[in-house]
Parts: sequence; structure tokens; C-alpha cells
Amino acid sequence: MNQRMIKSIVLWVFKKGVKQPKYFLLILLAIVLWFIYSYGLVKPITVSTTPYLGLPKIVSGAANQGESHILENEGYMLEYSEQLANPLWVTYYVGEKHFKVGKRPRFTVDMRSNAKISHGDYTRSGYTRGHLAPNYVIASRYGKKAQKEAFLMTNISPQKALLNQKSWQRLEEIVANDFSEWHDGFWVITGPIFDKSFQTLKGTKVAIPKAFYKILIKPNDNPSSIMALAFIFQQNAKPNASLMSFVTSIDEVEKQSGIDFFSELEDPVEDVLEAKKTPQLWRLPEVANRPSRY
Repeated sequence: MNQRMIKSIVLWVFKKGVKQPKYFLLILLAIVLWFIYSYGLVKPITVSTTPYLGLPKIVSGAANQGESHILENEGYMLEYSEQLANPLWVTYYVGEKHFKVGKRPRFTVDMRSNAKISHGDYTRSGYTRGHLAPNYVIASRYGKKAQKEAFLMTNISPQKALLNQKSWQRLEEIVANDFSEWHDGFWVITGPIFDKSFQTLKGTKVAIPKAFYKILIKPNDNPSSIMALAFIFQQNAKPNASLMSFVTSIDEVEKQSGIDFFSELEDPVEDVLEAKKTPQLWRLPEVANRPSRY
């Protein structure tokens, strides 16, 4: 029984009890059900947003400057840099689809952030509002509330339109549909990469990334059998290039981003996993040249 069903039952029972006072037990039942609903004892489908194999660690580069803090949302988690006014990494679990995707919400200021970047800070900047936790994946796996939270500005980085709408979109769609069907559940960690000296959106403190990374990792009880796949997309990535051309190693992502991933793995296993490029295991070549939706 989900929250919507409980709410409907509560309202029906309460109305019935008010109209016919002899149904005292119905009113009592309504109070109990309302308590269960209000205090979240019945929750929507979700999984822990805690990253697989530990929190990424910021160790060097532009990402290591200034204050950053971790924000947890319905369906995804991130670390947000107040100095760069960007998420440094965003992680979410891609499981089965449970919800229909509703109308796109409005972008909103995240009041947990000191930077308080707004929708208007990107207007006429030459950059789109690039989701790191994607609208479709979050909405279809975690529901309406989660979709709304995916439009918090702490989940957004400046992306060139051609990147956002072409090669980046192509990969997001394949992750959400093809990879999800082929590989059951897996984690995604994604974020921006900055030069040591970076520009900002005019009149704001929003740093403009030079590139974006995306890492996919599929859990396995046997650490040596864990599957991973990493990508780096430059802002000026060719829109119709094969997605194979963006495949890289986790080592390279760590080098460029200044972030250490999967620190809970034993060093020998981590060293092998992070050095490999295994697009064939994910069946990427089958879909690497699929055209973009836009």
C-alpha cells in the first residue's frame, strides 16, 4: 500500500465517520492511518543515495578550493562547491522504472546553498542549464518529488547547447534505457572538470567547466568482477561522434577532476579497475552511433 492509497482511504473513512457518528471506530482507524501517512512509515520506492564503494574524495585542482558540502536528495546525492557554484560530483542508482515521467518542473534555488544560484543566472549566458542527475532517470525511478528536486540549481552545471542536446543526451538516454535493460542495477557518478584558471558566467560566480565526466559502476560480490565504464566529454565535443570516442579510464577522470573514487576497494583491485577501458562489457559499441533525440 503506497502513500496515495493511504491518503485516499483516510479521507474516505474520515468523511464517513463524520457523517455517521456511530462509526467511531472508523474515525479511530482514520487517525491511525493518518499517523502512518504523515510520519512517512510508508515510503515510495527508493534506494540509499550513499555512493557505492564510498564517498568520492576531493584531493586536488580547482575542485579542492573553497567550501563544499554534501547534499542528499530524493534519488541522488552530490557534493556542492560554494566557490565554483557547481556540483563537484553527483551520484544516483539506475534501477527499474517505477513511475511515469511528468511535466518538467521549474528550476529552483536550493536554499541549502550559500551561493543560491538561480535560473536567471544562466539566462543569455551562452550556456544551458545542464542536469547532472538527469530529469528522466530520476523521475522514472524515484517519482514526482525526486523529479522536482532534480531541478534544484545545485544539480546544474553550465553546458554548451550542442553538448547538452547531442552527445551528452545520447549517453544519458542509453544509460536510462539500454544499459538499464542489459545490466540490471548500477551506479552513476558524474560531474564537471575545471581548468585551474576558469571563467565564470557573466555577473555570477558560476564557474564554467572545460569538460564533464561520467562513470558507471555495476556492483558485484566478487570485487574482481566489478564492471565500470568511464567517459570524458569536452564542452566542444563533436555532436555526432561515436560515444566510443569519449571512453576513457577512471584513472584519467581522477587525474583531470582531482577526485579520488572508490576508495573502499582494496588497492590492487582498485588499480586494475581504474586503469581498464571495457566498453564491450557494457555493449556500448552496439549503441555508440545512435543519433541524438534533438
